[in-house]
Amino acid sequence: MVDFIQMIVSGFAVGSSYALMGLAMVIIYKTSEVPNFAQGEMALAASFFAMMLLTSFNMPLLPAFFLTFVFAAALGCFLEFAVLRRAKNPNVLGMIVITIGLEMVLVGLVSWKFGAEQKSMPFPIGPYDSFIIKGIFISKLDVLTLVCALLLMGGLYFFFRYSRLGLAMKATQQNSVAARIVGIRTHGIMMMTWAISSVVGAAAGLLISPVIMNPYMMWDPMLKGFAAAVMGGMTSLPGAVIAAYMLGIIENLFGGYISIEFKSVVAFAIIVLVLCFKPSGLFAKHYVKKV
Repeated sequence: MVDFIQMIVSGFAVGSSYALMGLAMVIIYKTSEVPNFAQGEMALAASFFAMMLLTSFNMPLLPAFFLTFVFAAALGCFLEFAVLRRAKNPNVLGMIVITIGLEMVLVGLVSWKFGAEQKSMPFPIGPYDSFIIKGIFISKLDVLTLVCALLLMGGLYFFFRYSRLGLAMKATQQNSVAARIVGIRTHGIMMMTWAISSVVGAAAGLLISPVIMNPYMMWDPMLKGFAAAVMGGMTSLPGAVIAAYMLGIIENLFGGYISIEFKSVVAFAIIVLVLCFKPSGLFAKHYVKKV
């Protein structure tokens, strides 16, 4: 019984990082209807930027993290303005290919600048700092990641539902032409969307970096975050978070009781099943467009 509870707790822990990446991908999809496969590498660049501030410039933790979030927002704005906006009327497939290209460019730049070997992120909470409750090991870093994921989910939910900017983002996603007609500056909305998404992704990267830090550290969290977003519904923030925790728990139980070698396959097998029976995801509404 203790082993089962331990696997559930560990599933929640890994699900928190999936949830943050899923949130970041949903934010962009809610506005552009395009999944951003460069999301992980944007978080990667922000994480290595933070490490550089902390190790090379000996900057205190809080100012370094603040500048990292500013850098992440600026990176998101730059990529949207300099690359995505310059594409001449691309279709969805073309936009996906562009984001994959950005992913390769960013991972190449990080590898060139910092090298491919494992790095160490100076962080106040180590990956092995934990406490025990009735025989269950709980990592302090996992608790922090869980709290951050829930706070960001709640803040983003109220932002999209009640703020003028959030409503403008939803309007842009539903009909960008109509949004421009009523005075919404859709280009500015898209840039702001990429900035917010990049900041959320940077939070995920900073929380993952004490455990593993190399140029490929975000590939697995990004793919699993995307899987959670698809499973929960690419337009549902709460759905992406709930699905991320479901995915983390199911994945851990499968690895513990069936096969650790095929643990990573579970996420994508679940996606196939969900898309077969509920294409819009478990928690999103399915809309039919009439033409």
